[in-house]
Amino acid sequence: MEKLWFPPLQEEDPLITEKIKYSIAFLFSLMLVGLALHFNTLEEIWQGSLKILISPANLVTDYFKLANVGAAFINAALMIIKSLFIIRSTKVSLSGPLFAAIFTIAGFSLFGKNLFNSIPIIVGVLLYAKLTRTPFKNYLLSALYGTALGPLVSEVAFNSGFSFFTGIFLGCTAGVIVGLILPPLSRHFASFHKGFSLYNIGFTAGIIGMAFIAFFRAYGIEVDTVYLVSHGYNQPLSIYLYSLFILLFSGGIYLNGGSFSGYSNFLNEDGRGGPDFMERHGLGLTLLNMALLGVLTTTFVLIVRGELNGPVIGGIFTVVGFGAFGKHVKNVFPILLGVLLVGWLTSTELSSTSFLLTALFGTTLAPISGHYGVIAGILAGSLHMVIVTNISYLHAGMNLYNNGFSGGFTAAIIVPLLEVVFFHKNNRKNKELIKPIINTEPVEDLEKTKNSPE
Repeated sequence: MEKLWFPPLQEEDPLITEKIKYSIAFLFSLMLVGLALHFNTLEEIWQGSLKILISPANLVTDYFKLANVGAAFINAALMIIKSLFIIRSTKVSLSGPLFAAIFTIAGFSLFGKNLFNSIPIIVGVLLYAKLTRTPFKNYLLSALYGTALGPLVSEVAFNSGFSFFTGIFLGCTAGVIVGLILPPLSRHFASFHKGFSLYNIGFTAGIIGMAFIAFFRAYGIEVDTVYLVSHGYNQPLSIYLYSLFILLFSGGIYLNGGSFSGYSNFLNEDGRGGPDFMERHGLGLTLLNMALLGVLTTTFVLIVRGELNGPVIGGIFTVVGFGAFGKHVKNVFPILLGVLLVGWLTSTELSSTSFLLTALFGTTLAPISGHYGVIAGILAGSLHMVIVTNISYLHAGMNLYNNGFSGGFTAAIIVPLLEVVFFHKNNRKNKELIKPIINTEPVEDLEKTKNSPE
């Protein structure tokens, strides 16, 4: 089949490529605004937005249910624009990790993050950069992903019994403290899972959230987890999601010269440590990969008859975003399969939001299947399914990246065992290769070696 003709790729000019990246992110936010106006009036969106800003937001608080669909999507759009402004102000390139951060923030802005509870954490990271006299751009990922602890800010501000202004002050103070300690801790904890969990900030945020909750409980303050989810939006939202992925796919194909050329090499990436796919494989293939991940995860949700609510769409957006930063269909699928297998064997309700969140965010362990193979990926997904259901108590929903927290523990358990298995397997292979060489050595050479004075 003759290859389609396309004009020279814009990717050859870094400045044009950077403009394309920003344009894609900005258009993503505009699509969310358009979707918001489809669901609700401006007045409804305004009232819902105020409710989002002044409500506790611990896991799982679906903004579709808490406020309304329009307000949730406007919140996500504003969070994208805020993130782009911060990235632009540091004058760094919009890399794969940052692209993943934008989609992740958009997703979690449907169930837990908002302008109020995210800004103090970012200020805390900025303060850390000032105190250590290092550029803020070095901690940009910590600032963006660290907003996972936004519910801690909202909980202290609006659900701890303080007066309105006292609560806001204490909530912001808690957020700044989180931002101050997040960068050094995230660097340290990366060695815990050896890069086999992509949500390293999620693991760090879980540790910080656990410490705060332990402090609260020591003083008799109990924080209960929340399960507030919506339903009934599958038809319009599935049309929106598939339309978004078609646009990403079309853009990827266009930028890649009208073909899938190079995608087989893309799939050979194991994903460990979160490689920047944009830098390694270009914008075209990365967009193509993101689109395919979106189709895979959305179809997975619909096949098990799940609901496309705020948290579930947040999970889909996160997987799509990490299509630029460590995930692809080959290393994600075994994790989904492992979670699905344990869910089926334990009679878990596969259509439930909690199960779908485990499956979608459990793909943080994609590097395990990428590095060790399909069976290892299925085992990792299975173990993750068991661990994640028991770990949210430790941080009481203060860490939105609960699967990143449990994924770190899953990787820490399974990776050393896999290393032992593969080490012995490789040793056996090496011995089998060496043995024939020793046996075929000429007898006279052996005799010479035996009689040698050495």
